[in-house]
Amino acid sequence: MSFPEGKALVQTVDFFTPIVNDPYRFGRIAAANSLSDVYAMGGEPWSAMNIICFPIKKLPTEVLTEVLRGGKDAVEEAGAVPSGGHSVEDDELKYGLAVSGIVDPDKFASNRGVKPGDELLLTKPIGTGVLATALKGEMSGFEEIEEALFQICSRLNRAGGEIITALGLTGATDITGFGLGGHLIELAEASGVSIELHMTSVPLIPRALELAGMGMLPAGSIGNRNHYLPKTTITQGLDPINVDLMFDAQTSGGLLLAVPPHKLDEARDMLRAAGDLAAHIGTARTLEASSTPLFIV
Repeated sequence: MSFPEGKALVQTVDFFTPIVNDPYRFGRIAAANSLSDVYAMGGEPWSAMNIICFPIKKLPTEVLTEVLRGGKDAVEEAGAVPSGGHSVEDDELKYGLAVSGIVDPDKFASNRGVKPGDELLLTKPIGTGVLATALKGEMSGFEEIEEALFQICSRLNRAGGEIITALGLTGATDITGFGLGGHLIELAEASGVSIELHMTSVPLIPRALELAGMGMLPAGSIGNRNHYLPKTTITQGLDPINVDLMFDAQTSGGLLLAVPPHKLDEARDMLRAAGDLAAHIGTARTLEASSTPLFIV
């Protein structure tokens, strides 16, 4: 396989512990999560190598087989080549991918490319951290919780990546461990803008608000909230539990696309045609002196 002429190479790596009980589903979710960094640039996954830590003395090898099968299916769905990898014995199962992708060096997005006036589109709902915590605690209805996590987290962000290239978008990120609020602040600081987030426009996974109110906010989400709140201005009267969810640590979350206003309708139509969400959740503003990077209204 020769490297495509005129393209640039992008590389990323990510792996984590299971957020669902089924090993095949865990493999697909972890692989989709690893692939998202390439999509967030407007890139195309090209090849992927497995990274797995496995407790061979505690779990049957069938679990290992199923995790790798799930990852392979996600990589092949992305049109990339599964190309081996590395395994080590560990006390705890962990899995992910090292992904190589290709991108047009003149048409890619980054967290530095947001401009004042850009409208912000989100392609997946928020709340996977809360649901994963509830699943580990075997809350009532945990089978439905696992199904919801699988359907959302295993979905590839391919459509968002294609839209970045097709519309020439320059600002984007995927929403993962820092939560929606944390990634918005990173975008704002890197791009030199402030971001106005319309909280009631942010789609939530069913039961996420209920479970967060029951104390299912994971430690990582609490850490996000405490770290990023000093950089956030919050309108008085907003539901504090809903605000907490804006910082919920996500696994294999959606893409956040910064779209010029005259391309907004086209971007939304393209996302919906691909079966993705196209939630219009906020706007980038000119950064004023002494203002915070993020305003939640």
